[in-house]
Amino acid sequence: MQVIRDDGSLDSKRDPGLSVDEIIALYKAMVRTRIVDDRLERIQRQGRIAFHVGSLGEEAAIIGAAAALRDQDWIVPCYREVGALLWRGYPLQRYVDHMYGNADDPVRGRQMPDHTFSRSHRYLAVSAPIGTQIPHAVGLAMAAKTRKLDECVGVFFGDGATSSNDFHAAMNFAGVFQSPVVFLCRNNGYAISLPVERQTATRTIAEKAAAYRVPASRVDGNDALAVFAAVREGMQRAAHGGGPTFIELLTYRLGGHSTSDDPRIYRSEEEVEAWGNADPILRLRRHIEHRGVWNDGLDEDWRTVCDLEVKDCVRRAEQKPPPEIAEMFTDVYAEQPWHLREQGAQALDGPRAAAEEDES
Repeated sequence: MQVIRDDGSLDSKRDPGLSVDEIIALYKAMVRTRIVDDRLERIQRQGRIAFHVGSLGEEAAIIGAAAALRDQDWIVPCYREVGALLWRGYPLQRYVDHMYGNADDPVRGRQMPDHTFSRSHRYLAVSAPIGTQIPHAVGLAMAAKTRKLDECVGVFFGDGATSSNDFHAAMNFAGVFQSPVVFLCRNNGYAISLPVERQTATRTIAEKAAAYRVPASRVDGNDALAVFAAVREGMQRAAHGGGPTFIELLTYRLGGHSTSDDPRIYRSEEEVEAWGNADPILRLRRHIEHRGVWNDGLDEDWRTVCDLEVKDCVRRAEQKPPPEIAEMFTDVYAEQPWHLREQGAQALDGPRAAAEEDES
């Protein structure tokens, strides 16, 4: 499914009907996400943060899907979807603090970078093992259904996760119990270094949904308007009692799987260059230009604003102290058991505490 044609015009039969302002908002969110990714990758290479998982080339699949969900709907991420959280208004400073694991990090440095969350933005905590977030999402959807709440769930995962046990368990459960969930598979061509054709024998990822009688579609994941239209349809089906939907978002990871990965080892420069020509940001920009409502000056101004914003957040994050040692022992139990109290006391009397006291 595609909406934006090569010349920037729209397929009128599939046009989701967004206003010019809404389309520009999508574009600006995608650009902002890419600039944040670029800056974080640079500072990771400088040793200033430990790790980063970017979304270079997948911005339309992430932002387009998030925009189609309603404010009351939950987003269950994989680890590459922080753009969806920022779309919902999550403060960039809080995200950058998390990347540094400083005292203002919401998880107090106890999670890997890019494993953040926000209950107020209805964005579930990231679960790192492959596919494990998918049954979490179905459980969340079933809780809403059982409580008769007008809430749906959109869950992101990669193509590799569709070969995991948790994917099949979740799909089966959702199909049987008609869970109000939209399965969002970012098929970016690789499960880290393994190409999709070597990790499944199916012709498409979407056809796996047929085994569970879950409606499915394949969408151009680099076409933000096509993603929006497909996800909105799935959300509306779920919200009106029609059960789950599976959407295969065909996209491409232009960068590495993470900053710990070197994709040059397993794919060619020619392949990356070919997909670079299908860049989702350039695709949406072409449509905006077709409508005559955007220009190079406005684009450059916006990029400058985003660049200054993330640089300022990085500067502030680097000025903040690390979390207190005692934070290691909080948020584990509602009532802290004796052995954690004992370990906490030992930690506070240990060498790190003494060294930090000397520094102060």
